[in-house]
Amino acid sequence: MDFSTLGIAMGSAWLSGINLYMTVLSLGLLQRFHLANLPGDLSYLAHTWILVVAGSLAAVQFIADKIPAVDSVWDVIHTFIRIPAGAIMAAAAFAHLDPSVRIMALLIGGGIALSSHSAKTATKLAANASPEPVSNVVLGLAADAATVGGSVLMTSHPIVMAVLVVLAVLFSVILIRWIFRMMRKLFKPQPKESIA
Repeated sequence: MDFSTLGIAMGSAWLSGINLYMTVLSLGLLQRFHLANLPGDLSYLAHTWILVVAGSLAAVQFIADKIPAVDSVWDVIHTFIRIPAGAIMAAAAFAHLDPSVRIMALLIGGGIALSSHSAKTATKLAANASPEPVSNVVLGLAADAATVGGSVLMTSHPIVMAVLVVLAVLFSVILIRWIFRMMRKLFKPQPKESIA
């Protein structure tokens, strides 16, 4: 197995969990302008209609991601989109290999997308609970930048990306547990004071 294909498969699944449309658009443009050579069926991301649809949806997400109430609903709905899409992206990277390898990539890619999507959703929910809007916008812009930068890194240094994804998955598990613990403390009912 080619380790660069593995890095691109893992990276595309992880980035899809953060911002699917920006990932597809970034990878498609890198392939289209010959700045990357995507493995397997990922090369189809460079087709014009895929770029048009991904670009349109990326523009909608860019706006939705910055509005707290819309962002929370958007992320919940995209639980059913980003995770399967991340799995498909990982499997598409191995389209030239045995079906058993593609199925393993599909399963692992779905898990990787689940970790990044869950970490992003939990972080944004925590930010949306605060009354000030700045943190939500900053987190949205950071996710956009991480997706584009991650796409470039993944295509130029896929093995580095694979290592970063493994570390990010571990960090995501820790982050999600910490955020849910903090949210539980924040929304825990306070005992009523007895009046003497």
